[in-house]
Amino acid sequence: MTVPQPRFVDVGGTRIRVRESGDPAGEPVLLLHGIGRSLEDWDPQHEFLSRYRVVAVDLAGFGHSDRVPGPATLEKLADTALVTLDALGETRPAHVMGNSLGGAVALLISTRHPERVVSLVLADPAGFGAEVTPALRVIGVPLLGRFLLGHLDAAAARRSERSLFVDGSLVTDERVARAVEIARRPEFAQTFAEVAAELGTVRGVRPGWRRALLDAFARAPKPTLAVWGERDLILPAAQLRAASRLPQVTTHVFGRVGHMPQIEVPAAFATLALDHLARAGQQAGIPGDTRAGTR
Repeated sequence: MTVPQPRFVDVGGTRIRVRESGDPAGEPVLLLHGIGRSLEDWDPQHEFLSRYRVVAVDLAGFGHSDRVPGPATLEKLADTALVTLDALGETRPAHVMGNSLGGAVALLISTRHPERVVSLVLADPAGFGAEVTPALRVIGVPLLGRFLLGHLDAAAARRSERSLFVDGSLVTDERVARAVEIARRPEFAQTFAEVAAELGTVRGVRPGWRRALLDAFARAPKPTLAVWGERDLILPAAQLRAASRLPQVTTHVFGRVGHMPQIEVPAAFATLALDHLARAGQQAGIPGDTRAGTR
């Protein structure tokens, strides 16, 4: 399947880049990427989700999306992603999938706007532990982080991409070139540094926002599938234990997989995700084929 070309949508005066696919009448699915990344990280999943209305977004200030006014924060990323659905005319409750930072954004959407969320699928999500790769800890250091982000070259981009996958063949020239292209956008370094500083320090992920987010989720849980790559070098798979203790959360670990199972084992990831979406849709009383999303 060739995924549709992305386009830009005006969200309150901010240009947000989206890629839409699937059945416009199907249940909506919102796809959210990680820090410094782009909507392309979800490209392999579009074909599996063809029975759904799929909207993948570049979070505000990341990928090719513009920043929203003021400092970048997790709340702004979450609210802008949700308002993007509104701008597309989609106001029905959605299934929200998030990878890495996108997982934390998905959780925040579910706690701030529970009426807009049917279920969550979290792939190696941020927010469940303090440990994080040293590379991201350094980015959280004021001034130094922004300087390093502003000097990302092809060699550094390749090393970064290599840290994401067990399968080195996925570190393609195309992915490296995309990373460099995105890093050269004027919005990139500022947005990345501001979000990294809000969420962590050189010691690791800050506990305050994590505890508040998980406590809020525990008070109003949504059916959630949390999966992790066994060999994640960015956020250790041991953090999945914290997710497993939350209500309505089902967990799974993919062996010999890194930080992006939706790319590295797309079919296996989709099998679990589609089953979860169908069950959650039924639980929410949404009519439809229990095999929704299958090809």
